[in-house]
Amino acid sequence: MKKYPFIFVSTSMVATFFLTAGSGILQPPGRADGSSAVATGHYRNLFAENGHARNEIRAKVDSSFQQLFHGDPTSQTVYFSAGSNSHGALAFIHDLASGDVRSEGMSYGMMIAVQLDRKAEFDALWNWSKTFMYQASPNHPSFGYFSWSMKTNGVANDEMPAPDGEQYFVTSLYFASARWGNGHGIFNYRAEADALLDHIKDCPLITGATVKGELTAGAMFEPDQKLVRFTPDVANWNHTDPSYQLPAFYEVWARCGPKPDREFWSQAAGASRDFFSHAAHSVTGLASDYANFDGSPWAAPWNPHSADFQYDSWRTVMNWSVDWAWWGKDVRAKVLSDRIQSFFETKGLTNYGSRFTVDGNQFGNDHTTGLVAMNAVASLAATNPRSQKFVEALWNTPVPTGQWRYYDGMLYMLAVLHCSGEFKVWLPK
Repeated sequence: MKKYPFIFVSTSMVATFFLTAGSGILQPPGRADGSSAVATGHYRNLFAENGHARNEIRAKVDSSFQQLFHGDPTSQTVYFSAGSNSHGALAFIHDLASGDVRSEGMSYGMMIAVQLDRKAEFDALWNWSKTFMYQASPNHPSFGYFSWSMKTNGVANDEMPAPDGEQYFVTSLYFASARWGNGHGIFNYRAEADALLDHIKDCPLITGATVKGELTAGAMFEPDQKLVRFTPDVANWNHTDPSYQLPAFYEVWARCGPKPDREFWSQAAGASRDFFSHAAHSVTGLASDYANFDGSPWAAPWNPHSADFQYDSWRTVMNWSVDWAWWGKDVRAKVLSDRIQSFFETKGLTNYGSRFTVDGNQFGNDHTTGLVAMNAVASLAATNPRSQKFVEALWNTPVPTGQWRYYDGMLYMLAVLHCSGEFKVWLPK
């Protein structure tokens, strides 16, 4: 076992300590890059690197948040207040196009709120999530998880969880603990994160009734592959969603999660990095919506296009690029980002489509804000000067409005934070 130097980031200080590095990591061995954001405390501001003034960048970040969280409810905002309960204010992020509330959006909203020091919005979203989405019955197959789709009145459309939501919940709670300290009950952020993370890894198999019929479900990670599953439902858990792979978050968990599992999360980060190198096409850099654990596309019986590059898989480039920016552990991310930006440059920077086969045949003509946003975040890892064009494309794209503003808007806001250097790692003391 070797000891590696690691920079510990808190709200008040930067202190150096030694972190024991785990064995069995599947990525190429070596220390984290000493110039990575967590090591230095410096998060690249890609907008500033493109020549934009700091006050203009600040205004863009603030106005984007204001519109998406507190704008016109008929055409702009996705954040809606929903009264209060004994824990305080309640609010939800609404997918206007689908008419539901999703754990994905709720956890994205919490992450955006903690990055911008918006505790009131964070607490209101978390309160709604715990009040309506959380399954507290130990006999329910989704016990300890959050229903992925809800009606705005708090009734579940589907009680099973989607792992992207759980993973963002955990990480945003750890960041809230570090940034604001821990409160009581559901606002003891670190205790809530620890409990959910422990459940994600070690939930036992539970069989029971759901609104979709009787199901059996268990842990969210495949223990041998150390990769997150598409779902903990055993009938459909032998594959994954490439955009659910979040090695940057697993590195956080390896430092502040429950101590017995930290080695596992370190190995999971390495496994996800290896997965990306297999899942992203060797020429286009495109990954499929769903994939087998070996990275090969997986076509769902209910959605044949899940073997193609489309809505979910837009996010894969953000996940490997942010991992490189934060931790600097896998140089393959730079190759992948250069590759995918090269592909989209050949399709026309201002009009490329949003849906492709993984080998590059386009079948969707819409040029979407969400994909523009994700391709801009690729510039955190990309090395070719073309990367500046993708950052500028995001800068020149307005905040989404109208029917489709939920998904496009959430990805837009995440990307604006990443590209402005405002999306940071906050580690509890």
